[in-house]
Amino acid sequence: MPKTLLLFFCSLLLNVSYLIGQSTEELVDKITKEAIENSQLERLAHELMDVIGPRLVGTPQMAKAHEWAVSTFKKWEIDARQEEWGTWRGWERGITHIDLVSPRVVSLRGMQLAWSPGTSDSGITTEVINLPVMEDSLDFAKWLPNVKGKFVTVSMNQPTGRPDYNWEEFATEESFEKMKTDREVQTRAWYQQIRNTGYNLITLNGALEQAGAAGIIQSNWSEGFGANKIFGANTKAIPVIDLSLEDYGMLYRLAENGQKPVLKVVAKSKELGRVPTFNTIATIPGTKFPKEYVVLSAHFDSWDGATGATDNGTGTITMMEAARILKKIYPNPKRTIIIGLWGSEEQGLNGSRAFVEDRPEVVKGL
Repeated sequence: MPKTLLLFFCSLLLNVSYLIGQSTEELVDKITKEAIENSQLERLAHELMDVIGPRLVGTPQMAKAHEWAVSTFKKWEIDARQEEWGTWRGWERGITHIDLVSPRVVSLRGMQLAWSPGTSDSGITTEVINLPVMEDSLDFAKWLPNVKGKFVTVSMNQPTGRPDYNWEEFATEESFEKMKTDREVQTRAWYQQIRNTGYNLITLNGALEQAGAAGIIQSNWSEGFGANKIFGANTKAIPVIDLSLEDYGMLYRLAENGQKPVLKVVAKSKELGRVPTFNTIATIPGTKFPKEYVVLSAHFDSWDGATGATDNGTGTITMMEAARILKKIYPNPKRTIIIGLWGSEEQGLNGSRAFVEDRPEVVKGL
């Protein structure tokens, strides 16, 4: 974590505060010394990202993260609390195990999407089929009964797993240009194929589920080496599984070439009903103008395909570390400092929007 970002926030606060008994330069020197020689960022990152992990709204991990943040602020003698702003669908991820069992046996790399319906302990073992090329929605309607009891692939089979920057570095100019042209043609054809079904990428899964599909197989490649984007499922009763680009491509080719691949998927998850959702709010009271506010904030939640480090765990711990240093070096600011760690940003800025509605006095006093 770059120290300059932390020092920027600290310096900003000092520039708008009265300096009591110390010069600005002396305070900034102390803040710099504390940030460099006693940084808690690595410890905070470990506790939040390694121990608690991803923070999907409505999950026990999100609840643990709020509890951890409040406890951590209080250890620093900073008043903190959870502010409830609504409820969300409660869900907890379990294991995902994906095996190709025919025409050969191999375990594949993938996971269920957030809020995906789970399977039984014995899982689902069935054939995988691809979406065929459709002339129009009537053609799709005639084909649709074929999905009953089967897994259906719904993503384009990517022509390459190498990011463009890697092609640019290692490929010849001619091969790079050819790949881009071929990919563009393939991508246009794929999206036209989806449109020809009469559905779109959001509504297609629902149509497949209603027709009796056993599950949905996708691969949402991030255009980086070995990294997919894991967002939310939109089915009611069947699992949605994301496979790595390489494994998805192999599965797609097997189905395309008539090998009738069979997958066994065990995807465990728990529905927890409606659960309360929170923001974590910490406050360092102002001594001269307590109804004027400086707000440091970051969104606290994440998707749960990984640990949520860059989106936005690093922002969260930076705000927390800035608060820790200010409380230690400059504990009596002129104006009230609020540290807001927002919930459910990923679903539409929900936590921060709720704070604005619930705390108009803060907005007025910014």
